[in-house]
Amino acid sequence: MSRIRRLQRRKSNPNLVRLIDDLLSASAEKEAKVWKEIAGRLAKPLRNYAEVNVGKLERYVKDGEMAVVPGKVLGGGEISRPVTVAAFRFSDSARAKIEAAGGKCLSIQDALRENPEGKNVRIIV
Repeated sequence: MSRIRRLQRRKSNPNLVRLIDDLLSASAEKEAKVWKEIAGRLAKPLRNYAEVNVGKLERYVKDGEMAVVPGKVLGGGEISRPVTVAAFRFSDSARAKIEAAGGKCLSIQDALRENPEGKNVRIIV
């Protein structure tokens, strides 16, 4: 049994367990290692999830890329350009700032549906 599957068995949120399964399936089918990496990060304990401010997205996400945060996006900092961000959770202020700049906020499940090959995805932690 893989490390991710062992960690996944400890999860009690059925939606999160299903998301991890979907990410692992897409990774195997499309040979997209990025989805397996995100599944591994989501299988870990909640205290290890990433917490990323929108200011960090402004600095590190390039044009044409999708940022994926395996955790929560917080509203600290400013963002001035449109970016597409997928995350497990968004704070209300982060969602408002990203959408005010013309960007999109997606769930990781939606990002997987939009981009199953994992092209132009940047993991932000």
